[in-house]
Amino acid sequence: MKKRTLKIISITIALLLGIAFIAKFGLSSLLRVYIEAGMGNCQKIPILCMAPTEEIINPVIDKEYAAELLSYKFPKMTVCMEKCFNVVQEMVKKVYYKKNKRFYKGSVIYVLYQEPNFFVQLFPQLKKYGVTDNYEFIKRLMYAKVTGIANINDAFFVIMKGIFTPDLGQQKNVKMAKFAVGEKKGFINYNFSKSGSYFDCNIVEADGGFFKLYIKDNDAKLDLTKVLTIITKIENTELN
Repeated sequence: MKKRTLKIISITIALLLGIAFIAKFGLSSLLRVYIEAGMGNCQKIPILCMAPTEEIINPVIDKEYAAELLSYKFPKMTVCMEKCFNVVQEMVKKVYYKKNKRFYKGSVIYVLYQEPNFFVQLFPQLKKYGVTDNYEFIKRLMYAKVTGIANINDAFFVIMKGIFTPDLGQQKNVKMAKFAVGEKKGFINYNFSKSGSYFDCNIVEADGGFFKLYIKDNDAKLDLTKVLTIITKIENTELN
C-alpha cells in the first residue's frame, strides 16, 4: 500500500512538473501548431504574419471627388460612393464578403455599423486584458501575428484576424496601414492588382462606434486618397 501511494504521488508530481514546463516554455509553440493546423501557416495565409507598417495621419482629402459621390442611406448609416459600385449594408453575423459574392459580380462595397463597445460586449472576458473599447479590439486584432503568440489571448486575436479579414486577393501583396482622418481612426488593409483592387477598412469614430467597409474594385478605379475621402463621408444616422 505504501509503495502504491508513493507511485501515485510520483506520477502526480511528474504530471504537474510536465504541465508547468509546458505552461512556461511550450505553450506558445503548442498554440502556434494548433492554429497552423486548423487555419493555415504564414505561407497559406500571409496576413496572419503581417501587421500595419504604414501610418496615415490627417491626409489631404479630395473635396472635388467627395462632391461627385452619391449618398446611400441605410437604417443605421449613410455612406457615399461612386455610382458604378453596388452598395450593400450587412450585419456582422453574416459572412457578407463570401455569401454575397455570387450576387455582386461587379464592383461592390459592403458596409456595416456596430455601436460603441460592441466587441467588448461580445467578448467581455477581454476586459481583464485591457480591451475596453472597439478601437482597442481592432488594434489588437490588426497587430496579431502567428509568430507573436505567447498565450491564449494572443491566439484568440490571431484566430479572429483570420475570420475577420475578407478576400483581399493575393495576400502576399497586401499592405496594412494605420490611419487617422478627422475624428475617425482605424486601419486599412489594401491590395492593388491588375485584376482589381481590394480595401478592408476598419473605422472607429469619436464616440467609439465601429464601421467596416469592404470594397472590391474590379476596375481599379480607387486609390487610398479616394478611399480615405469615402471614409470621411460615413455618418451614423442613429445620432441624427
